[in-house]
Amino acid sequence: MVSAKRFLQDEPVLGRALRLFVERFANLDDPVLQVSAHAKTDDEKIAWTLLGTALYQDLRMDEIGALLAALCRKFPGDKLWTLPVPKGGDIEAVVESALGNRDWSLFKNVAGIFWSVGFFVRRHGNLKNWIASSTPEEMWRDLGEIYFMGKRGARPKACAAIYRLCGKSPAGLGYGVGRGLKRFRWPDLPLTMGARRFLSIMGPAREGGFADLSPEQKQKMLNDFCVALLPENPYAVAHSLQFYLEEGEKSFMCRECQASCANCPIFEFCDYGVKES
Repeated sequence: MVSAKRFLQDEPVLGRALRLFVERFANLDDPVLQVSAHAKTDDEKIAWTLLGTALYQDLRMDEIGALLAALCRKFPGDKLWTLPVPKGGDIEAVVESALGNRDWSLFKNVAGIFWSVGFFVRRHGNLKNWIASSTPEEMWRDLGEIYFMGKRGARPKACAAIYRLCGKSPAGLGYGVGRGLKRFRWPDLPLTMGARRFLSIMGPAREGGFADLSPEQKQKMLNDFCVALLPENPYAVAHSLQFYLEEGEKSFMCRECQASCANCPIFEFCDYGVKES
């Protein structure tokens, strides 16, 4: 398995195609931010982003969007954190209606996640000030207070939350960008299923062995690859890769967003590309 830098040196044509892919998909809305970015106040945008990130597990992109939108309609704005908190059964009823069943792996935990985000907001107060006064490492630490955001290891949900809050639109809400990305140690980039698929199918691990790597090795591969491909904005790479071969309404999202595989910059390199008849 070659390093990310060596891989791109050996594959300059693929590297150029991938930069075009990133340029195109970097402008697609993040599935969580599609809902939370439309909230009225800063606190609402931040709080609903935290909830969506904590809930985003074992769901398709369209499913997390539908779920978050349904919760917003039932418990709009600051109802996420103001007292009295909603009853667990009321929260579960919204989830069941949005997803059409009670089979989701987090169904029994969703009320606890909802309540813990509310407690987080009540504890930290003005969330925009919380971001502005915290380093990414401090944010990463604080986010462990939220149920199912992770308390040990790499904590990918906490990492994703930070980039959603601080990244530039439409991949992020843009809070704290003015502090400069190079001043602080930033967390690992979001290792989404799309990124995993890319690394193992078309990226540095395409010759095999990705499944045998440790979680830390997989994360390092993604971090190194994103920096090597687009050093000025590695998060744009990670954001774009989440759409790669991700299940959409009728087909892969990367295909649906471009109408046809033939329109995709990496079509010639993708084994899943479908030629038009």
